[in-house]
Amino acid sequence: MSAAILLLSLTGLGLVAPPAHADGPGSGTPYVVTVGDSYISGEAGRWAGSSNDSETPADALGSHAYHDNATHTAEVIPRCHRSLSAEAYIGGGVGGLNLACSGARTTTSTGDYFKPGIDFYDDGAGHQGQAKMLQSFAATHNVKQVVVSIGGNDFNFASIVTQCVQDFLLSPSWNPDYCKDDSSVVANFTSANITTVRGKIATAFQNVRTAMRNAGYGDSAWSLVVQTYPSPIPASSGFRYGQSGYTRQSVGGCGFWNADADWANATALVTINNTVRAAIGQSGLTNARLLELQSAFNGRRLCEKTVGL
Repeated sequence: MSAAILLLSLTGLGLVAPPAHADGPGSGTPYVVTVGDSYISGEAGRWAGSSNDSETPADALGSHAYHDNATHTAEVIPRCHRSLSAEAYIGGGVGGLNLACSGARTTTSTGDYFKPGIDFYDDGAGHQGQAKMLQSFAATHNVKQVVVSIGGNDFNFASIVTQCVQDFLLSPSWNPDYCKDDSSVVANFTSANITTVRGKIATAFQNVRTAMRNAGYGDSAWSLVVQTYPSPIPASSGFRYGQSGYTRQSVGGCGFWNADADWANATALVTINNTVRAAIGQSGLTNARLLELQSAFNGRRLCEKTVGL
């Protein structure tokens, strides 16, 4: 009997263990990978709550919360703020990898701080886009689901919020200067820009699919979960601070005029989320599902009447 036949016989009898299969598509611990921006990276995951007296009792994970290197002493990508409490880490026998980055857009930015987008950027010096990082990881891990939150920064979300707070602080209550009609804000919500951003988001979804295909996955072997964005502040009727004076900002940290808060909830957020939804159809992905988060924070939003400090 040849050695090969003997080995096969012993293996069949359970006397010799079969060779171990390396983790990869369809093999090994199932993983969830998150990609996108601050709404999924774990930004603010360091804090368990807020306090007017000191941040100490509310600092749940401490100064190492965003340190995602092997020794939890530094960020792999500075200012990506990948929190240890990010939603990628659901547990229960499921592995998690957080590739998202606070401030990320659909495409990689190499400005003052490197912000990987959902693309295949690679400068050859260790800076890669999130799709490229996903592809490398998925080739050697059993990725069953990719969850994405993207598009808000392509609408310049942070700049819009900054402008709204500035207008609140720099104009009096008897003559408010609203951000909702500022040219820098309105420009983000023109029909042409909405169409452009929708295309960018759709391309980001397609890049995720390409990354998974390149890593050896069929489209039916994994699923893409697309998150919409939650409302961070209430409409005007829900604020526990009046809009006269500066308490709304100095105490609550939610310096929006009532009219701007109503616009943000009824127009800006709705437009952004509708664009994300439409991008799923435009992308052509057949394995995508939608996770609706628009009302997820309701009753717990910043400065909401039902929320204490």
